[in-house]
Amino acid sequence: MRVVVWASEASRERARGEGVEVAASREAFFAESDVVTLHMRLYPATRGIVKAADLARMKPDALIVNTSRAPLIEPGALAAALVAGRPGYAAVDVYEEEPLRDTAHPLLTRPNVVATPHIGYVTREEYELQFSDIFDQIVAYSAGTPANVINPEVLEKARKRRSPG
Repeated sequence: MRVVVWASEASRERARGEGVEVAASREAFFAESDVVTLHMRLYPATRGIVKAADLARMKPDALIVNTSRAPLIEPGALAAALVAGRPGYAAVDVYEEEPLRDTAHPLLTRPNVVATPHIGYVTREEYELQFSDIFDQIVAYSAGTPANVINPEVLEKARKRRSPG
């Protein structure tokens, strides 16, 4: 498969440095890709980064895959684009409202959508890694040597409260 990326300027430069092809433009990326898959974090600058106009540029037989975060795509844009036929298909694991309880939601009822319940990342290996890491952290905490603490000041306050002094 020919892999082409579009991302921030820094990421495009890093991709070029790794020998990965970078699309000539954002417009070309969406217009020429057979499959677009989103791999980015959601933060204010990436919210709605994929616009209705981007989706409208996609081929009628193209597929968009979003297993990252639904708000990366403009609200309502994906459902509308699928009705319009560009892109022709979608695979989604994330939704604008989660948990998704509306069985009549357009992404669940369209024949051109594969939808999973926000578990697309799950593999046996990933679970083993996560649970092993969690277990190691519990053991470290029990031994008095907590790991990966994001607010160490809380531990210090707790130690001071337990001190007889």
